[in-house]
Amino acid sequence: MKITHFGHACLLIETGDARILIDPGTMSSGFDSLTGIDAVLITHKHFDHFDTAKVPALLDASPGAPLIVEAATATEVPESVRDRTQVVAPGEKFDIKGVDIQAVGGTHATIHPDIAGIPNIGFYFTDTGLLHPGDEFVPPTIDVQLLALPVSGPWQRLSDAVDYLREINPPAAFPMHEAALSHPQIWYNYVDTLKPKSTQFQVLEPQTATEL
Repeated sequence: MKITHFGHACLLIETGDARILIDPGTMSSGFDSLTGIDAVLITHKHFDHFDTAKVPALLDASPGAPLIVEAATATEVPESVRDRTQVVAPGEKFDIKGVDIQAVGGTHATIHPDIAGIPNIGFYFTDTGLLHPGDEFVPPTIDVQLLALPVSGPWQRLSDAVDYLREINPPAAFPMHEAALSHPQIWYNYVDTLKPKSTQFQVLEPQTATEL
């Protein structure tokens, strides 16, 4: 499996015969030149995960690719690509070119009690054990082998990321959701120091496919 991090929460997953893009948002860059994508997956409707201005052109460049979202996000999908949109709910499974994926979670982490919560789904790749949780820190009851770990956001502290990583305790993890930080390496260093001893923590080179 190859993973390319386009900044923040945007990942290109290349596994088997499939090329799957997750969370192309406004705080990510470089994904808009991609072609030959087999599916675009969106965890939730926030702008840093779903760039509604760029996704239609991205789908135009990959004519066979569906846009897979949860129900609240479906209301934000531009009219031009609604006929290519597939809605999934937590617990549901779907297949992209032989790659089995399960929607997990269900609720975005709380930003503040005065701010209304929204739905969020993570995407779990059942064959490889990769989890992209979106913006949720409730550990799912699945066997996570590789965790895309959110390290910063208005809904979390550094200790939240460390506790989530420790509770899941995967063999390997890498950071994402870092675009709001001016010096993310500080966060990476803390996570690497505080992670479970059995977890290999690797920072991905931006816009470079990494074998994991």
